Amino acid sequence: MAPRLCSISAAAQRLLGGPKPRAGDLAVATRFYSKDNEGSWFRSLFVHKVDPRKDAHSTLLSKKETSNLYKIQFHNVKPECLDAYNSLTEAVLPKLHLDEDYPCSLVGNWNTWYGEQDQAVHLWRFSGGYPALMDCMNKLKNNKEYLEFRKERSQMLLSRRNQMLLEFSFWNEPQPRAGPNIYELRTYKLKPGTMIEWGNNWARAIKYRQENQEAVGGFFSQIGELYVVHHLWAYKDLQSREETRNAAWRKRGWDQNVYYTVPLVRHMESRIMIPLKISPLQ
Repeated sequence: MAPRLCSISAAAQRLLGGPKPRAGDLAVATRFYSKDNEGSWFRSLFVHKVDPRKDAHSTLLSKKETSNLYKIQFHNVKPECLDAYNSLTEAVLPKLHLDEDYPCSLVGNWNTWYGEQDQAVHLWRFSGGYPALMDCMNKLKNNKEYLEFRKERSQMLLSRRNQMLLEFSFWNEPQPRAGPNIYELRTYKLKPGTMIEWGNNWARAIKYRQENQEAVGGFFSQIGELYVVHHLWAYKDLQSREETRNAAWRKRGWDQNVYYTVPLVRHMESRIMIPLKISPLQ
C-alpha cells in the first residue's frame, strides 16, 4: 500500500511561500523579557507545616514584579502531516512574535521526541496578563493570514488542548538560549489543596538544580486542568540529563524535597522534546 501523504492546499502553499524572518530576528525580538541518610528519619519527624491562607495560591506563588501570563499548547498531529505542520508553523508563528502590535511572544516550540509521538508543544508569553491575552485574541480575529493558517492547520490535527499558566516566583524566567539542547517537560498533577505546600518545598529545593543552568521555567495552571505543575529543563543530551539528575541526589537536602513532595502527586509525566527551528529556546 502506498504511504499516506499530507495534502497541502494552495492556501497553505501561499503561507509557506511568504517571506520568513531571518534567524537573527528571533533573538533580537525577545522584547518582553524584561545530614546524611541515617539522619533522614529524624528530619522526617518535623514535617513542614503550611499556614492556613485566605489568599488564592496564584497570588501567593506567582511573581509580583511581572504580570506575565503563559499559554501552553499541545497539538497531536496526524503522523503523515508532521513535517507539513512544522513547515506551516515555522512560516507563520514568528510573524506574531515579531509584530509589536501583538503583546505575545514565543517562549519555545518543540516536537515531542519521547512521550506522546507526533506531538507539537508551544509555549507563549503574554506580557501584561489577561488584558494582553484578550487584546491579542481580538486582533487575531481580524488577521486574515492567521485565520487562513488556523484553517490549514486544523486539517493536520487529531486533537489539541491548552492551559493558561502562571510562573512560580522562585523559578527562572524563561530566556532564549543557544543550542543544541534537548528539553524535558515534567508535568505533575497534584492533589487539590496541595499547591502551596508544593511551592514551599520547591522554593527551597530549586537551588539544588541550578549549577548546570538546567532550570528553564516552572509554571502552574490557572485555566484548563487545575492543580497541574510544569517544570521545564534543558540538557545537552540524555547522558547529561542522567548525570545532572544523579548529582542532585548527592546534595544534602534534595532528598527532603522528594520526601515531602511525592505524597502530593496524583500523576506525573515526562516528555523529552526537540526544539523547532523557530524556537527561542534552542
